[in-house]
Amino acid sequence: MYQPSDEELKSIEDWFVQYDALADQGEIEKLADLAVFPMNLATDVPGAFAAVRQWTREEYIEAMKEAMSGGTAGLELESTRTPHFISQNLVLVKTTATMTIEGRRESMHYADLLVRTEDGWAFQTMVQGGWGHGWPPAKRG
Repeated sequence: MYQPSDEELKSIEDWFVQYDALADQGEIEKLADLAVFPMNLATDVPGAFAAVRQWTREEYIEAMKEAMSGGTAGLELESTRTPHFISQNLVLVKTTATMTIEGRRESMHYADLLVRTEDGWAFQTMVQGGWGHGWPPAKRG
């Protein structure tokens, strides 16, 4: 089992500091620069089954503009991230986040697969429940 160094753990922490700052500012294009496309998504259709798809850069930007509007600043977002190194180049990061929207606190769990590229870490797969409204359910085979 791969055991990351303190420096490798810090590199993941630093990556998320950069990501969070860009998200706060609503810098969707710059967020897309931190990803590898096509991006894999796994979610579910509430009340039904899992749903999966791949996004191009353009689809990601469109979806994030809709989801993040002007950025995440002001949402009182608290995140606890736990990286699980699969190898020195693959890290599954589990996140528990709580945000306050209009005085109402909402908590969620999600995961991202980060991959090491020549340019540094990039996210490649997003896993979060509840995004699949209108998506076809996943099919085996």
